[in-house]
Amino acid sequence: MTENFSSFSCQDNQFKESVCIDAYRVYDSCADKDCLENLRVNFSESGQHIIDQSNNVRVKNVNVITTYIDIEPIPFRKGYYSIDMTFFFEVNLEAFISPSVMPATVSGLCVHNKKVVLYGSEGNVRIFSSDYSMDESDLQNAATRNLPKATVQVANPVALSAKLCDPRDCSRQPQCRVPDSICRRFGGEFIRGNNVNKSVAVSLGLFSIVQIERNVQMRIPAYDFCIPRKECVTSTDDPCDLFSRIEFPTEEFFPPRTIDENSSSTCGGCKNRSENS
Repeated sequence: MTENFSSFSCQDNQFKESVCIDAYRVYDSCADKDCLENLRVNFSESGQHIIDQSNNVRVKNVNVITTYIDIEPIPFRKGYYSIDMTFFFEVNLEAFISPSVMPATVSGLCVHNKKVVLYGSEGNVRIFSSDYSMDESDLQNAATRNLPKATVQVANPVALSAKLCDPRDCSRQPQCRVPDSICRRFGGEFIRGNNVNKSVAVSLGLFSIVQIERNVQMRIPAYDFCIPRKECVTSTDDPCDLFSRIEFPTEEFFPPRTIDENSSSTCGGCKNRSENS
């Protein structure tokens, strides 16, 4: 059946015409390596009950639940925008109540605020769009301001440490409203303030990239339509037939040596900016 497909390649260098496309262009970006020390962990009533009885805690892993982003222009500095980010982390801990008892697993919430300033150019028009919404009448979307779009990429945080502390000695947590969807994730409202016997503070390592982009029209070279050359593979109901197509995982049985990892590196002399500073 492969003879029915065109032999044209998307990497063909035969330039045919220039076309105008509507796409997002990145105007500014920054990368950060943050060490978040002594973040206070919030627990629901059941989780706090376990922490109050604990003698020690150990952090298992940390996940990013979501990040809320707000972007606003900076007065008297045209083209620059303030990007406020609120990170919500799910912290999974092992709480040790007694040496003779297996540790209990408890989950809590950490909140961290971060602000950066990036350049996003200027736009003084209002945007109207006729995108169709199936659940509504076929009307235009509401007009929006021509603000740039801010995006945040976050790697899974590195859990550095966890410790029990007196509620009065733990670092203050950011004052923000926790969304109801996150509260339900932990089984109810969080216990706030110092009306608890013990608190938990964790330290996390966070890698993030923040970028600001704007919808623009750009002229690019066009070669031709990109026609797929690969046939669609029909799935099978036979589990053994599916298993037979999986290659043997040799690397799982023979992990690479350090010398193998160094020799396969293609970065050359790349270094972290913090190491050069």
